[in-house]
Amino acid sequence: MTIEFRSKPALVAYVMCGDPDLDSTRDIVLAAIDAGARVIELGVPFSDPVADGPAIQRASERALKHGTSLEQVLKLAREVRKRRRASLIIFTYLNPVLRMGLGRFAAAAADAGVDGALITDLPVEESHEYVRMMRNRNLDTIFLAAPTSTEERLRRVAEAATGFVYAVSRTGVTGARAQLTDDARKLVGRLRKHTKLPIAVGFGISTTEQFSAVGEFADAGVVGSAIVETIEGNPGKEAASVAQFVKQLLAGRPQTSAVSRS
Repeated sequence: MTIEFRSKPALVAYVMCGDPDLDSTRDIVLAAIDAGARVIELGVPFSDPVADGPAIQRASERALKHGTSLEQVLKLAREVRKRRRASLIIFTYLNPVLRMGLGRFAAAAADAGVDGALITDLPVEESHEYVRMMRNRNLDTIFLAAPTSTEERLRRVAEAATGFVYAVSRTGVTGARAQLTDDARKLVGRLRKHTKLPIAVGFGISTTEQFSAVGEFADAGVVGSAIVETIEGNPGKEAASVAQFVKQLLAGRPQTSAVSRS
């Protein structure tokens, strides 16, 4: 598999695995893909999710109470891969990966059929061994770039990244916002000077209007907290509710088609 963005903006959908349970997560992921999501970020619950806002923190707590682990998320990825061809990214903090071991993680991820990983709290400056292990397994390494990043850091992110670059739309933690700031557009413009990879914008995208607006300057929009809140607010009908929300997001997308690939 390769990470593929077709229509612009493509939807990168984040789902916290194990919330409300792993079987429901599988159904939610399949429903999101069928509704049009191009990339699924499979969130690994973590006890101290410092980059995440209240919605994802609550989801992480619920998933941890069920004992959801990185191993289980990889098993889930394998199940999804057997049934769908959308791109799958493991979205995690570094600690669970270190506990598993970098080499074992890369091997298990490749065996599960995922396309790559995004480790939120791994500084690109300290990622050499991780990148080497992932490259050996033909897995993409996605890194975050922030509005506060220096040009040197953006250059390093561009060199270490494959698949796509994740541009953080603003400073702070994840969470739905009433409107996007101009920081995202400026950051994407800066990143374009360093990479030809597709650029996905995340942190704060929650409405059809915001998602469509991202398509004016980026290749994809990442939606996380709004999906997590949809799951939280629709017990018993999580998959159907996520599918409806994804279709709603994509409904306002311009009817143009372009393929972007690393």
